[in-house]
Amino acid sequence: LVSVPSVPLQSCQCLAWRPRPIGAWGAESQRVVAGYSDGTIRVFSISRTEIELKMQPHSAALTAITYSTDGEEMILSGARDGLVAVSSPRTGMTIRVLADHKGSPITVLQCTRKQYRDFGLEGGELWLATSSDRRVSVWASDWLKDKCELLDWLSFPAPAGPEDLSGLPPSLAAFCPWDPGTLVYVGFGMQQEALFYSLHKKQVVEKIALPYFATSLSLSPAAPFVAVGFGERLLRLLPCPAGPAQDYAGHEDAVHRCCFAPSGRHLLTASHSAVLLWELTGG
Repeated sequence: LVSVPSVPLQSCQCLAWRPRPIGAWGAESQRVVAGYSDGTIRVFSISRTEIELKMQPHSAALTAITYSTDGEEMILSGARDGLVAVSSPRTGMTIRVLADHKGSPITVLQCTRKQYRDFGLEGGELWLATSSDRRVSVWASDWLKDKCELLDWLSFPAPAGPEDLSGLPPSLAAFCPWDPGTLVYVGFGMQQEALFYSLHKKQVVEKIALPYFATSLSLSPAAPFVAVGFGERLLRLLPCPAGPAQDYAGHEDAVHRCCFAPSGRHLLTASHSAVLLWELTGG
């Protein structure tokens, strides 16, 4: 257990580990990036437990943050006002601000690798941004060439409701590790379901019914499993593409966070009052 320095008068809103560079081992290569309520980003060294870099690409509180897939080139951050910033941890400069989701808080940022000419676009990375108004943008990027192109723009319908989206289930999306070119979306909509969308076919290719609207989502990087948490204190494990759902109780409040370990053998879930670690076994 390693603690990083606290930042007086500011609250940390989101965190992300830097992907380990190829050939790097040990705590000396580990970094964590954190987004704060004042719009700042801080990069921490785990071995030295100190701040290495501070940037302020936003004027609103951060709500999502992640590294590019190589962990070296860029930090992507999203804020409560819907702006997405692309900043360099090498120079401390913000090189791009995207306003496509402006006006709706960013709920998810995620990066994944792609083949260089996949989808007919340059770059070795795909990334997505999801906002609370049920919209998902998907981008292809080549940071070394300063290229960032919009690949797809998804907007999911929902029944008429209040203009204030803060009380509704969150909009969540994630790339599918075992089916490249597919992403999974859950959120408040016409039905309680998980949607599998193909970036190649430009359409929803599969729907899986859920018992409630989801409050958290994670896809295993090692096996075709989707973990979904609900406000009804339930965790559901979905074998894909088909298989019986497995439901687990254990939390005493809404399961607002679930995250598979890189090995896929463990799953971390969190509610207001508890953090649980689950071990996935075969058979």
